[in-house]
Amino acid sequence: MTALLEVDKINSYYGDSHILFDISLYVERHEVVALLGRNGAGKSTTLKSLIGEVRPRSGRIVLDGTATLGLPPHAVAALGLQLVPEDRRIFGSLNVEENLLLAGLTAKSRWKLDRVWEIFPRLKERRRSRGTDLSGGEQQMLAIARALVRDPKIILLDEPFEGLAPIIVRDLLATCRMLAEAGQTIVVVEQNISAAMSLADRVYIINNGHMVEELTAAAVRDQPELLHRHLGV
Repeated sequence: MTALLEVDKINSYYGDSHILFDISLYVERHEVVALLGRNGAGKSTTLKSLIGEVRPRSGRIVLDGTATLGLPPHAVAALGLQLVPEDRRIFGSLNVEENLLLAGLTAKSRWKLDRVWEIFPRLKERRRSRGTDLSGGEQQMLAIARALVRDPKIILLDEPFEGLAPIIVRDLLATCRMLAEAGQTIVVVEQNISAAMSLADRVYIINNGHMVEELTAAAVRDQPELLHRHLGV
């Protein structure tokens, strides 16, 4: 069976600096994959390469049978890949509902807002609040909801729990688990190893731009020394 996302030996650069070296990975439909590594290992660059924000100079990326290498981000998004960036990038001058409606305008298939409110009841309460008036946790909820509105095949989550209070992390984790159980395919980059491991079916470990391990989450739990070796945890 062909994977929903196939990445074969991509090489990405920032200017003349070679950042990703022959990175390969795959993501099956309805799977949660965690991408782990130290700061600066290349995790976020991998997500940016998948969405087209960084354009790999070589390699192959195939999303649900369509080659995407070289396509601009809006074209990749239209094919069903959605990035929830680390800095969230919500529109601060628009309210919650306007952010969601705007995100869905160009989607081939989009969720009704009632479906979003079921998953994020807090956003329903705050639907008339501007983005700048939301807490960090509420902004992260909105960033994830904005991606879901477009009915994506895969969501890429870049450090979704960074800087959030433990109780907010707990609630967002529960929401992500619910999405995964409902069949949403997710790729998550996260420094909070325990949070990532509680979600993931499989784990990739990146070190200095190289893919060094691919393991099931169960294997990582059984062999914690692997994480210690590569991540120092």
